[in-house]
Order: sequence, then C-alpha cells, then structure tokens
Amino acid sequence: MDELVGVAEIRDMLGGNLSRQRVHVITSHRDFPAPVQKLKMGQVWRKRDVEEWIKNRQAAE
Repeated sequence: MDELVGVAEIRDMLGGNLSRQRVHVITSHRDFPAPVQKLKMGQVWRKRDVEEWIKNRQAAE
C-alpha cells in the first residue's frame, strides 16, 4: 500500500518553513502530481509522487 501525505506532510517535506497557504498554491500548480483522493480533511497524494516532484524540482534549480 502506498504511503499517503497531506498538506502538513508536504510542508515538512519542503522544509517546513512555508505557510499552509503557500503549500496549497504549490500543490495547485500544473506540474505538481495530481492528488489520489479528496477527503473531508483535504487532498492526499502518494508520498513517492511528491518525493519525485521535489527531486526533479531540485535538479532543475
């Protein structure tokens, strides 16, 4: 089973110094992975998809 992450976990994965609002903006970008589910508490993503996105983003910088 895939490990899932929400906005709080993604914030931590990105260094933890971003606001929740900024993380919402980042996750709405066209190049960000699509969420796998929308729950009452918010959207969730596969952790491996987010890790891959972060890795590609860092390589491009």
